[in-house]
Amino acid sequence: MPLIEVDLDRTLYDAKHAQLSAEIHQAQIDALDIPADDLFQIFRPHEAGEIKFDPTYGGVDRQSLMVIHITMVHRYPVVLKKALYKRIIERLEPLGVRPEDVQIAVVENGYEDWYAGKL
Repeated sequence: MPLIEVDLDRTLYDAKHAQLSAEIHQAQIDALDIPADDLFQIFRPHEAGEIKFDPTYGGVDRQSLMVIHITMVHRYPVVLKKALYKRIIERLEPLGVRPEDVQIAVVENGYEDWYAGKL
C-alpha cells in the first residue's frame, strides 16, 4: 500500500491533477504490480514561489519542480524501485511534465508501521 504525496505547482495541479493521479497510479501498477484499488494519494498544490529549488543542481536543467514522496513497506528490490521511477517519468512526460522537473523520494518502513482501516 504505497502512499503517494505530490507537491507541485498549483497551475499544473489545476490543469491536470486527474491525469497526473491516474498516470502515477498506473506506474505503480506497472512497476510494482500493486492491485488497481490500492490508490492512496495526497496532492499539495503550491502557489508560485512556494517551491524552492536550484535550477541547475547536479547538472540538471530544471524549469519547475514536482516532488513525489512515496512511503511504502520495505519489500521491493532496487530494480523494481528504479522501474517505478522510470514508469512514473514515462507516464508523466506526455502530460507535459519534463523528467528534469521531477524528484522522487522513497521512505520505507515495515508492515507493523501501517494501519489501513482495520487491524
